Amino acid sequence: MINHLQDTITLNNGLQMPGMGLGVFQVENDATAEMVKNAIEVGYRSIDTAAIYGNEAGVGEGIKQVLTSTGLRREDLFITSKVWNDGLSYDETIAAYEESLQKLGLDYLDLYLIHWPGKDKYAESWKALEDLYNQGKIKAIGVCNFTVLHLQNLLSDIGKIP
Repeated sequence: MINHLQDTITLNNGLQMPGMGLGVFQVENDATAEMVKNAIEVGYRSIDTAAIYGNEAGVGEGIKQVLTSTGLRREDLFITSKVWNDGLSYDETIAAYEESLQKLGLDYLDLYLIHWPGKDKYAESWKALEDLYNQGKIKAIGVCNFTVLHLQNLLSDIGKIP
């Protein structure tokens, strides 16, 4: 049960994820840094963004500001981003991950998701996510906006359960 901002749920790989977080969908990049900084200062530890939102740089700036002004460490936060469905080939997914890290100013992501299944390339993208996970560059991987059919197709072909 989630009663407080720091209450967590356990993902299938054992990672603890805050059960409540700040999503920054439709927040302008210029406003994102202050919003993220304020949210973390009042107790949020999970921040959810995505490449398509266009505000990963603002999220990164907010994280940087709060880490330099508080006793928090990067490990105290849970940062999620997502690869968009226009670049789901293996190489495009790796490039998107690297670009997200650069914009966020981070060394790793806690959770990286395939944002939408797109057209028949999500299996390639999943393989890229598995490789990034196995290299220790992502602590957990998953999907969002997938239908049951998408999940069934993915599950028939993968190594790690989302």
